[in-house]
Amino acid sequence: MVTLGDMAPDFILQSDRGETVSLSQYRGRKVVLYFYPKADTPGCTQQACALRDVYPNIEAENAVVIGVSPDDPQALVKFRAKYALPFVLLSDPDHKVAEAYGAWGEKQMYGKTYEGLIRSHFGVDEEGRLTEVAHKVKPLTTADLALKLVKL
Repeated sequence: MVTLGDMAPDFILQSDRGETVSLSQYRGRKVVLYFYPKADTPGCTQQACALRDVYPNIEAENAVVIGVSPDDPQALVKFRAKYALPFVLLSDPDHKVAEAYGAWGEKQMYGKTYEGLIRSHFGVDEEGRLTEVAHKVKPLTTADLALKLVKL
């Protein structure tokens, strides 16, 4: 589990654009890193569209948004295109990156317990340190958290 002030765990994942993306390639910029369970589901769509709507403000602060889910890259391509998402989406099919951030774990739905992705949000400063760590976030609060992070 990561904590405030830690160096953000670096990673290399495939993007919806077919590129490999690492967190370290964004050094020198603030990063809003968020983990979501599944593309094109109601909560994940609300979360992504809220971020899309405030993205110009985030970009104006020399920051970027990176969304990570266990979806395969093809599902991410469709999700990004369907909602005109201006930020990169990354595929973490083996959930190793989610685990490194504490965004993978026990969940409950309809009385059943299972392992899955925990909707989470992280702020990373220009030097790669965590400035925000939030697990179990609500979809519609992510954009507010992102705006707060880029203003720090």
